[in-house]
Amino acid sequence: MLPTPHKMHHILSMYKIMSAATLFIFFIVLLHHSNADVGTASRYSPPYLPSGCYGTEATQFPSSNLFAAAGDGIWDNGAACGRQYLVRCISAEQPRTCIPDQSIQIKIVDYAATAVSPASAGGTTMVLSDKAFGTIANTSAALINIEFQQV
Repeated sequence: MLPTPHKMHHILSMYKIMSAATLFIFFIVLLHHSNADVGTASRYSPPYLPSGCYGTEATQFPSSNLFAAAGDGIWDNGAACGRQYLVRCISAEQPRTCIPDQSIQIKIVDYAATAVSPASAGGTTMVLSDKAFGTIANTSAALINIEFQQV
């Protein structure tokens, strides 16, 4: 049995309201996350000098030791030097690698392709210092998936 025209109008009105509300929520979520990018990170250990950004200048490193070498995707012909990023681990091959609800702010001080120390995995978006990597993930991992945003 088909619904009456009045009931059909009511159903369509509810559908339009629900669709608009669903669409609105979708756009809010999209806007909330649209400033962040997703990439990969590996780690590297000392020695960190000389670096691709500041050579042998020891003051280039933030006191927190939360820094990174930029991969090709963000290097931008050296313009990445000094940029700061908020970074968080979002997943890894091994479960429970990421430290939940942990974000860090890092400074780019090097270029991954020319870094003195080798990365734990090649071709990543960024190579985090041991301290930075260990703050957001289990250091037994060589590679993690990250969300990052320039600040």
